[in-house]
This record gives sequence, C-alpha cells and structure tokens, in this order.
Amino acid sequence: MSSMRRLDDAPWLKSGPAARVLTLLNGDGEEARVVGGAVRNALLDLPIVDVDIATTALPEEVTRRAKAAGIKSVPTGIEHGTVTLVVDGHAFEVTTLREDTETFGRKAKVALGRDWVRDAERRDFTINGLSVDGQGLIHDYVGGLEDIAARCVRFIGKPEQRIAEDYLRILRFFRIHATYGAGEVDRASYLACIGGQAGLASLSAERIRVEILKLMVAPGAVVAVNAMVDGGLSLPIFGGVAYTGPFAASISIERALGLAPDPIRRLAALAVAVTEDARRIASRLRLTNAEAKALDSMGHRWWRLAGMSEARARRRLYRLGEERYRDRLILAWARSGDASDAASWHELASLPARWSAPKFPLKAADFIARGIAQGPDLGQVLALAEDAWLAAEFPLDQPSLDAIADQTAARLAREPKS
Repeated sequence: MSSMRRLDDAPWLKSGPAARVLTLLNGDGEEARVVGGAVRNALLDLPIVDVDIATTALPEEVTRRAKAAGIKSVPTGIEHGTVTLVVDGHAFEVTTLREDTETFGRKAKVALGRDWVRDAERRDFTINGLSVDGQGLIHDYVGGLEDIAARCVRFIGKPEQRIAEDYLRILRFFRIHATYGAGEVDRASYLACIGGQAGLASLSAERIRVEILKLMVAPGAVVAVNAMVDGGLSLPIFGGVAYTGPFAASISIERALGLAPDPIRRLAALAVAVTEDARRIASRLRLTNAEAKALDSMGHRWWRLAGMSEARARRRLYRLGEERYRDRLILAWARSGDASDAASWHELASLPARWSAPKFPLKAADFIARGIAQGPDLGQVLALAEDAWLAAEFPLDQPSLDAIADQTAARLAREPKS
C-alpha cells in the first residue's frame, strides 16, 4: 500500500540542477524521482547534502539522454545500474530501479527493473525508503512517513533479513538513530542487531571506521552508544571496555567549552583508558596515522592533568601544543567524575585562550660559545636547558637565560662520559 503527501517548500525540485536531471529523465515512457536521504532530510528540515535519483530508464538510456542534452555522464557503477550525471558542478547518482533476486550479504544478485515498490523494499530503513517526483509528490511504500513523524528508525521488512544482506546495517542502525531518531531505539530492530552481531566479524575495518566515527558526532550519540553497549555490541567492535559515563561527560564538556564535536576525542572518552587501548582501537578500526597519534596522545597519562597548578599546566601546554593539551585535558576531565570541580577544570581548559607559550629562546650558538662541540653533546645540553627554562617558568630576560645556559653547560661538563 502506498501513502502519498506533497513535499512543501522544495524549490530545488522546481528549478536548478536536480530539477534539470528529473526533467531530462522523465517522459517517453520513463520516470525518475529523488530517493533516500534527500527526501528524509527535506521532511526533517535538515540540510540536503546529496541528491540521489532513481529511474526506470536503463543506464544506456540515461547516458544517451545526457549526451543529447550536453550533460556529462560518468559510468561510476554500471554493474549496479548507476550513472553519475554532472550538472553545473553538481554530481547526481542516477540508478535504475533494482530488485534483489538472490541475497547473500553485499554480493546479492540484483536485477534492474521498473517496479518502484520492489526498489523501495530492498532499502535499509523505512525513513530511507521514500521517493519524491518532480511535482513534489512523496511516494511511501514502506511506512517511512509515519516513522519520520515519530522519529523512529526501523528496518524495512524483517530486520534479520535486512541485516543478513549486509552486516554493516547493524552499525548503520545505531548511527541513523543517533542522527535522525528520538527516544529509545526500535526494539525489534535492536534485538535483531544483537542477534546478528557475529556478522560484524565479516566486515572490513575501513567500513566499520566510517560508521563509528559518524556515530561519535551524531546528535543522539549518547542514547545510541548506550544501547550498543547494553546489547553487548561494543566488545566485538572495540575489543575492550566501553566507558559510557566519560563518553557522555566528554560531550557535555565540549558543549560547555563551545567546541565542535570531534569523533576521535569522543572515541577516546568512550574506549581509551591507557595508551594500549588507543593502539588496539587504532588497529581494529584502521585509523589514519593522524587519528592514531591523536588517540595515543590522549591516552598517555591523562590522569596527571587532574588538579594541576597554573605553572604546571603551562608546561604541559608548551610540551603538547594547544590541540593535544585540550584533548587530553577533556579526557581527564570526563574521567574525573567530579562535577563539583567543574570551575577548576574550566580554568585549565581556558589556558590556551589566556596564555600563549613562547618559543624556547636559547640556540645552539649559545652553547657552542660556551665550549660545547657540535654533535650529541649539543643536543643533550639544549634538552637540559629547555627543561631548566620550563622549570623557571619561561623567563625571557637575558640575565636569566645566561644563567640557564651557564648552569646547563657546566652540568654537562661535570657528567661522566660513557
């Protein structure tokens, strides 16, 4: 049964690149509609990022019409019935209607067809199964309109079947709920995810990484992550303990500091207690080198930041740099569990805005002039001098710098050579 309503306030359907593609592909026995996320987001009054189009026309016909209209076409997924059309710098994936003939994971056999109902029924969630034509008429064959109104994320058809087609849908369920849902997760879908969790082992780390990092910054991440952990789904993903309390606390701290959501910072709060955790997660999720280094830095002795004096905090900021200092401090704050000490933590977090670390002013030439030869000794004395400069709270006057240089040069001279 199809239910229909009109999409109001959608000028992009009437004019512009998307409207041009719809006009191109409609007529002469063929039909085209916008499908999936663009329809969902338009109904939820959220930004529309990508506009995907489904059509009854075969890829060859899509390509022929595009060429006749002077529109560039790229065969980005011909084996799946997809051609990408580029109009005024905007890319539109145009896919011929499909239906599954055999389903076994991501390698399901797919036949191109002309049935809008069958095409909708093979999608993942009801709120993603809607389509809208060029006149703004929304077509709903799966109950998506009702679920959008209720902010309910549930699988189309039997959840177990949808999950068995692609086990990544387990993670997508929690991520989509965190982004578009409200309240508790749909129970039938949730139980199916728990029952199918063994299938997560068949997924590539790269695909898991994409979903997890999107989940970390979704608006409803706390509810979704709590549900995942309660259902035993965090262990097969992270391979260790998940800390839901610090995760929720880190999000509150970000907001209190006016910071944008950061997936790696939140991932650290959720799953990193020590650097070994950071390395395990970086390996399991195939994080980029930059992401892995950031996670490792946050996990490195974060507990030492609690109760720091201003002087000690300045030394930490100097050593770590603003970003690493802030992220490690947020992890320490989130794990402290002491809401009564928020003012002290906030003071430490605001240090980079109140104080900029000066550059270490002593140079190699200062020590060569004091008789230190080029080589390992020079590097050692510079490191000793920098430590002394930090301990003296960053003096910049020449007498203090001369005293530090003299003392560290003398100290090196006294140390026995190996």
